[in-house]
Amino acid sequence: MKIRPSIKGVVARSAHPAGCKQAILNQIEAVKTASNSTPKSDLPKRVLILGGSSGFGLASRIALSFGNAEADTISVSFERGPSEKGVGTAGWYNNIYFKELAEQQGRIATNIVGDAFSADIRARVLQAIQEQFDGKVDLIIYSLATGVRPKPDGELWRSAIKPIGESLHGASIEFETDSWVEHTLEPATSEEIESTRRVMGGEDWQEWIDTLINADAIASNARSIAFSYIGPESTHAIYHQGTLGRAKVDLHQASHAVNLKLAPFGGSAYAAVCKALVTKASVFIPTFAPYVISLYRAMKELGVHETPIEQMIRLYQDKLYPEAIVDGERLIRVDDFELSEQVQARVSEIMPNLTADNFMQLGDYLGFKQEFMQLNGFELAGVDYEQEFTLEELAKLTP
Repeated sequence: MKIRPSIKGVVARSAHPAGCKQAILNQIEAVKTASNSTPKSDLPKRVLILGGSSGFGLASRIALSFGNAEADTISVSFERGPSEKGVGTAGWYNNIYFKELAEQQGRIATNIVGDAFSADIRARVLQAIQEQFDGKVDLIIYSLATGVRPKPDGELWRSAIKPIGESLHGASIEFETDSWVEHTLEPATSEEIESTRRVMGGEDWQEWIDTLINADAIASNARSIAFSYIGPESTHAIYHQGTLGRAKVDLHQASHAVNLKLAPFGGSAYAAVCKALVTKASVFIPTFAPYVISLYRAMKELGVHETPIEQMIRLYQDKLYPEAIVDGERLIRVDDFELSEQVQARVSEIMPNLTADNFMQLGDYLGFKQEFMQLNGFELAGVDYEQEFTLEELAKLTP
């Protein structure tokens, strides 16, 4: 069979294995060609990534393994392999090909596939740290992107991306039909606000750190980061002032708590505020796409656009090591290019004029969609999309 793109709304229903490998190779090349003056001795060697199969987690893994750090990594992710239902997820193949390419360079690259919230997965992580990292980790990256989290009683908290206080009218863009969709979001209930905080806030990050501390798995001077977003005023109704914003405030507060937990080890923890990008998580944010396509056009025009791997290269080379550079709230700001006056002034010229008739012309919709397709292994140069696969041969590939 030939593997073709299949999209439902903003959900990819297929992934191209060879395209996923090429995407990783492209990111490795970006890391190798980036200038890096940070001494290897200042960088982490043993890295645990919670959510390392895509987005910022995968980009972190590539930046740290193939950059100056030459780090060994353990990654936890919840991905699906090939079956009679389909070829599996992009993250499944990202895990496979990252491991293959990293091991060719002599790196440890362990993939633990399963629910990062479960006790079983935590036990497997601790075992892997003991066996492969001499029992200690130097850096813990928290990059889980999920819509649900189990409660202690077995039920689920479910996140709801909604405004708070009053309804919000805005547009989203559906990749499936390349269509501009106007809709109104009703305000979140108090239960939805709390559930979103539980799923997307900092509680689980703290629990993971507690697990590692209790297992004596924290190395001297270890650091931990989690990823966040703030954005400009034009996105605040859905993001900063909505349920997502409440969850991110909780995450920022958790960074202080984790910082205190790591202090006895000489360690530290931070929330890293990143640029608006196309990731598996970000495409689900209602009313967010008009801002992103305006931003992409503005940043490309001004020569400051960054992909996830470029963001992570800058984070680890310039912002976190050898010393963390933070703002007045102890946040590491990797969104500084996005929020520059020049970029936001250009966004303010583009975004108010977007309509269902012109969004493809005025905004960078084609670039926006291409990045989404590339997350799933499609529209990448150098890939033979006429290649034939069978489920049997794909099933032989294991992470």
